[in-house]
Amino acid sequence: MSPNDATPLDEEKTRPPSTATRYDTLADLYVAIPQLAEVTQQRPRPDEQALDYLMRLRQSTTPEEAITFTSFAIQPKLAIWWGHECLRTMPDALTPLDRQMMEQVAAWIGRPDTAMRHHVMRDALWASAKSPGVHLALAVGWSGGSIAPNDPAPVHMSRAPRAINTAILSCLARAELSRRPIFLARFIDMAESLFKVY
Repeated sequence: MSPNDATPLDEEKTRPPSTATRYDTLADLYVAIPQLAEVTQQRPRPDEQALDYLMRLRQSTTPEEAITFTSFAIQPKLAIWWGHECLRTMPDALTPLDRQMMEQVAAWIGRPDTAMRHHVMRDALWASAKSPGVHLALAVGWSGGSIAPNDPAPVHMSRAPRAINTAILSCLARAELSRRPIFLARFIDMAESLFKVY
């Protein structure tokens, strides 16, 4: 499935990003969403490009920060699609609830309108557990626009990235210890391809 399969029909629908990243520079990202600095130890170097920073994180002692950085740096819809693809690579780690939530996330990716976003959000909020699939569904709800049909308040920009990050890393934590580096490498490989989208 591609994150850009559907063409939005009205202004309320999420539109595919013209670029993959939220901001042109890493400095702009860290200023706009300072919460990223709260959940990462590493910091970008002056004038460092996003892909170079991702590779440096990958080679660090905390390569999981590459997942966190990608969750914040990539446009929400594309980041949610990436999160969905990461979880799909670990079918043995997914519960029936995860699969149910992921089906709804996939439906929203294909038809990203406001009504669908609110529907996914409602089901995630009422889910019986906060599992990886549920966190990914929460990210859909927090991806932009109003938080609920009867609440016009905007969602804070850090909420969707935090939920995406939690979804991926909590799913990774379900893998056998010996296999975690393999899955992590796959996730970062997929992330790398996102930073090459222009």
